Amino acid sequence: MVEIPGKGELMRIEDFIALAKEGKDVNATVDLRQQVVSQKIHPGDTEELKEAIDMYLLFGDYTFKIGNWKKLVSKVYMYGSTGESLSDTKINKSIANERLKLDYQRLKTVNIHFEEKYF
Repeated sequence: MVEIPGKGELMRIEDFIALAKEGKDVNATVDLRQQVVSQKIHPGDTEELKEAIDMYLLFGDYTFKIGNWKKLVSKVYMYGSTGESLSDTKINKSIANERLKLDYQRLKTVNIHFEEKYF
């Protein structure tokens, strides 16, 4: 069995990178998702929140595995408005994918094995 000190406190990708640097055998799976949320907005100068706009969040859900122990870590890679143009949506997905590439490179550097996925 693999000893994982403070395993209840592992909440960030960086925590698993640190464990891999210590020599732990860390594996991961990546799932991508889009979640729609409503954001309240201020109408002009009033302090009341009367309107809402629909926004989307692009998440990367990482399931890290060390031995038989698993932990889900979610990270937001981009957000946008559901009413934005197709061009803006493509730009946001491109930015999210570039951010994913940076995290993927960090995981590869410490030999965390996973399959790359993109938005």
